[in-house]
Amino acid sequence: MDNYKLRIMDRILKDELDAMGAVLLEGPKACGKTTTAEQMCGSVIYMDDPVNNAQYMQMVDTDISYILAGKTPRLIDEWQIAPKIWDAVRYEVDHRHGDGQFILTGSAVPPKKEKDRMKHSGAGRISWLTMRPMSLWESGNSSGEVSLSQLFSMGNDSSIRGFSKLKLSDIAFLTCRGGWPRASEKGFDKSALRQSINYYEAIVRTDISRVDDVERDEQRTRRIMRSLARFQGAQVSVQAIVEDIKANDMSELSDKTIYSYMNALKAIFVIEDMPAWNPNLRSKTAIRTSDTRYYSDPSIACAALGLGPDDLINDLNTFGLIFETMCVRDLRVYSQPIEGEVFHYRDKNGLECDAVVHLRNGHYGLVEIKLGGDKLIEEGASNLLKLASCIDTSKMKSPSFMMILTAVGDYAYRRNDGVLVVPISTLRD
Repeated sequence: MDNYKLRIMDRILKDELDAMGAVLLEGPKACGKTTTAEQMCGSVIYMDDPVNNAQYMQMVDTDISYILAGKTPRLIDEWQIAPKIWDAVRYEVDHRHGDGQFILTGSAVPPKKEKDRMKHSGAGRISWLTMRPMSLWESGNSSGEVSLSQLFSMGNDSSIRGFSKLKLSDIAFLTCRGGWPRASEKGFDKSALRQSINYYEAIVRTDISRVDDVERDEQRTRRIMRSLARFQGAQVSVQAIVEDIKANDMSELSDKTIYSYMNALKAIFVIEDMPAWNPNLRSKTAIRTSDTRYYSDPSIACAALGLGPDDLINDLNTFGLIFETMCVRDLRVYSQPIEGEVFHYRDKNGLECDAVVHLRNGHYGLVEIKLGGDKLIEEGASNLLKLASCIDTSKMKSPSFMMILTAVGDYAYRRNDGVLVVPISTLRD
């Protein structure tokens, strides 16, 4: 495709196809999974094609070999519509004795009852990849002068350079627009904001019920998603969400109901909470292990709360929380090629770190996320230095870097204390 914007997932998918018989590419609807897979596939079948869907489902039951036949890699789009495909792909991979045979894409996890019927986990035959909405680098809104992968390889005293051309109002727009490929094509046009709003409406009206054929109430979904939006970047219990909904909407909801709705949102990749990081510390302290609440894209939180760019500019506290969601999204995308995961840290004394990028080889970087301003940057640097001093470096490595990600500020630079200050619009993988 001539107008295809390169994705970081392109390289990851190619490497996985070279190593495995099949690759499962999962992620939110409309994040670009199918388009990315189409760049590498030899043939494709769209299981959700409304014209041929009934015929395809019959073939799954009577002659599944037709679904699997075609030039490789064979792309089976929205495979979870017919979960029998999983075992058939696994069997075919075993008997073809070759890598790069299939790409499966899916915007939902099959219901538990369907997963239980699958005879094989796919281990050794099928690899899993999670694709997220576009990062600012992929959408063309980051200069990419500061590379996350290079921060892990350069020394702690190395200098960095980067210049951000974006103003706070631009970051507010991008937060509301989100990383949806179609929206990114419209740049900063007002119409680009409609993508996330329509995505949100599809979730509350149909998608949350379709995932497992359980009818869920639209207004109840809206209330739960609004509450989750208010708790972006927080470690809150389901009971706290129940209380928040009662306080704001006077609705009676049980913990069990909230769990049901949240699990459905996770199954369609709308929610992607962040697990806790558990480092070796010099002195014993209780580390909080609750997940941090995040949407997979900041625009979902904006749509759930009915906020536009001007609303964020006029409410910097809310802006800061949702900006954190955007930074976490980008860190997750940038860490994938280097086999990194993103965690959070918080202990009983209140010491916390917004994000810890931890690689499989044990290297890690500490990240604080701030809108900007001297006071907030000083607070972030103080937190990072304090946490770094608590880590027992006789049992684990020292941090490869300490970084403050900001929304505003013209330059990326290294402070005298070694802490990096990096505008999000200068970062890349």
